Amino acid sequence: MPYTRPIRRFYLTPPALPTFVISVLLAVLALLAVYGHIPQLHSIGGFTLLLIAYVVLLLGTLLRGI
Repeated sequence: MPYTRPIRRFYLTPPALPTFVISVLLAVLALLAVYGHIPQLHSIGGFTLLLIAYVVLLLGTLLRGI
């Protein structure tokens, strides 16, 4: 299995379904912050939301059980 081979002590695992869903929802909120007309999301910034979504997905891949 390609995702179980060690890469410098890291074992890549597929993220759990809730982690993946949270990451996708944050990415959609980032799109709404940039292209939507929602003032609350516009003040946060699309890049910040997208960065948080990527970090959540990264942690779900690198850490087991998340």
